[in-house]
Amino acid sequence: MTTASDPDRRIIVLGGDGYLGWPTAMHFATRGWTVCAVDNYSRREIASANNASSLFDNPKLPERCNALRRVTNSNVVSVELDVNDYCALSQIVREFRPTALLHFAEQPSAPYSMWTYETARFTLNNNINTTFNAIWAILQEAPDCHLIKLGTMGEYGTPNIDIEEGWIDIHHRGRSERFLFPRQGPSLYHTTKIMDTDLIHFYCRHCGLRATDLMQGPVYGIHTEETRLSDQLLTNFHYDDIFGTVLNRFVVQAVVGIPLTVYGEGRQVRGFLNLIDSLRCIEIAALETPKAGQLCVANQFTQTFAILDLAARVVDAADFLGIRATIDHLPNPRMEQADHYYNPTHRHFVDRGLVPNLLTRETLVDMLKVVSENRSRIDTSRFYPRISWNRRAPGHQRCEARPAAMDEERRTA
Repeated sequence: MTTASDPDRRIIVLGGDGYLGWPTAMHFATRGWTVCAVDNYSRREIASANNASSLFDNPKLPERCNALRRVTNSNVVSVELDVNDYCALSQIVREFRPTALLHFAEQPSAPYSMWTYETARFTLNNNINTTFNAIWAILQEAPDCHLIKLGTMGEYGTPNIDIEEGWIDIHHRGRSERFLFPRQGPSLYHTTKIMDTDLIHFYCRHCGLRATDLMQGPVYGIHTEETRLSDQLLTNFHYDDIFGTVLNRFVVQAVVGIPLTVYGEGRQVRGFLNLIDSLRCIEIAALETPKAGQLCVANQFTQTFAILDLAARVVDAADFLGIRATIDHLPNPRMEQADHYYNPTHRHFVDRGLVPNLLTRETLVDMLKVVSENRSRIDTSRFYPRISWNRRAPGHQRCEARPAAMDEERRTA
């Protein structure tokens, strides 16, 4: 889909080189938005340093943008920039004049945040500072701009009550008030996302910031409308224990005949969505700018699954293709409840026209076929967990490796 650029729809995508960031930049560009994709490739550096690179040989943003222009005549402006550099970010916001700013520029891995002091410090500093800088760049340079921050359903944890969509009405001793829904993140990464939410809520209340906080579940999938046009437009597809989301990992394991690594009994329940639906939700959010001072919170997922159910679905799809896949239960390296209540609300996007792409056998078969075509690039050493989240566990081994991008001089977004 290609349309003329709309001068009134201008969006900056921070973290535009990522699994979600690059497809989002293309999605908006091919629908008439003027798009600026910002990244400094820190996620690539960390992945390369820790044997966790993408399955595909993804070019960097300038090459990707050129490829997009060739096949769609749509343009994405790419900028290599560290969002921790407030002055540089402010200049981009001042010059580009965005109507919306989409914040993906955070260290996105929960396991990585739980690895060592250095990786925890990097996650904390990077994620909070980039959010703080994005807020201030908007307030100073584009006060009517709509901040869209990618949060996570993991912020809520697994409380023993229904999870509302961002807010909850409390009635206590004859009085009532509306609060942000209580959050209890299971990792430091999730905790930084909670801190982001609190920062944004503060600046909405005190400075009139317009913001949407998207509580997104784990995303799966490879293709979008744009990625099917050229291999150079494929997004980063991680399948390792650090950056790979669970369903993507299961698909790759099935292709190479490695048992699907289910942590614990696999009864943990989470909310999932297709990459295509993630883009549509973000677009819906961008088209609905909140009032000054308003924080909109939306739960962004389409289906809930127990992890073992996901594994069984992959086994079934693999069998359809004549691939024999099996399941292996590993001791859970994470600190999470094996059995829990989980009933989150997610009406916001459905009420605004989202028609979900549900997880069908056909969806999984398509993923299996694409991964099979790239089988020679799969590194089977990446599947098993290297990181224990329980720092108090007997016999826990301290990791001495110093990951990339840890030095203070090279803090990255």
